Amino acid sequence: MTTHEREITAPVDLCLPDGRLNPDAVGWTRTPLHRANLSGWGRTKRWEYWGVVTPSHVIGVVASSIDYAGVHGLYVLDRATGEETATDVVVPLARGVVMPETSGAGRAEARAKKLAILIDQDPAGTRIRAASHDVSLDLTIPLPPGHESLGVVVPWSDRLFQYTVKDVARPVSGSLTVHGTRHEVSAEDSFAVLDHGRGRWPYAMTWNWAAGSAHGRGIQLGDKWTDGTGSTENALLVDGRLHKIGQKLDWQYDRDDWLAPWRISGDEVEAVFTPFHEKVARTEMLVVGTETHQCFGTWSGRARTDEGTWVDLDGLVGWAEEAQQRW
Repeated sequence: MTTHEREITAPVDLCLPDGRLNPDAVGWTRTPLHRANLSGWGRTKRWEYWGVVTPSHVIGVVASSIDYAGVHGLYVLDRATGEETATDVVVPLARGVVMPETSGAGRAEARAKKLAILIDQDPAGTRIRAASHDVSLDLTIPLPPGHESLGVVVPWSDRLFQYTVKDVARPVSGSLTVHGTRHEVSAEDSFAVLDHGRGRWPYAMTWNWAAGSAHGRGIQLGDKWTDGTGSTENALLVDGRLHKIGQKLDWQYDRDDWLAPWRISGDEVEAVFTPFHEKVARTEMLVVGTETHQCFGTWSGRARTDEGTWVDLDGLVGWAEEAQQRW
């Protein structure tokens, strides 16, 4: 094993009856086993984010509740032209948002005047339907037999904590329509990545997240937000099996040139991410604000399995980002 962290193998509640973090929930999983029985208001955050990469497009779908607002988005990048088509909405008090307690089960839903998102989940997989004025999509993301995902609980304290599921290299098929033009999405050359989040957050936080997918391989890496907690969100996926990486990795990237190569390294990882596009998102509302630089690109390098075998990352496609939140 390449981690010191405790693997959880049986279902567990994220919270105690009084709303504090359940100590038995701290660890990592290969399949979603946590029930996010969150309580309290103001610092609770819930979201479902799906990122999809096809040969022609990059797609981002997010439905979320941050208690005092629902923040939802539908984003499409045309890889050939660089054109971005995006709809972002903020719904006061997160009206119309549905978030199930368990990843991979039930419906997540977000509705607003300009955007509708439906995410239906069952043991066979996930179906995503979303529509805005300019974009509509209907995607099916099957769950292959034996496919594992990384679940991690990050404990800042017994009152502030986050449960995340990062699921990379999922096959995806269906249709995407942008400005009236329909594009077929084929599981032969398209991949989906899930970020499922449930927790209670500090007011200010910075994180890094990176993911890459290809047939039979995937990489999931994170940094900053887990510092000092004893948890990491690093893993290699090979033929559906997860290899947990417990070491904090070294991230090197240029904040003055986001499109320069990113380097992420440690004893188990020697990775280079080369961006081809930068997506910038900024929101400033007095005491609340966000700034995210999400770069889409390709991977090279290598990462090591539990058994010590190096697996090359060449040809993986995905993203790397830095996000700063005041929320």
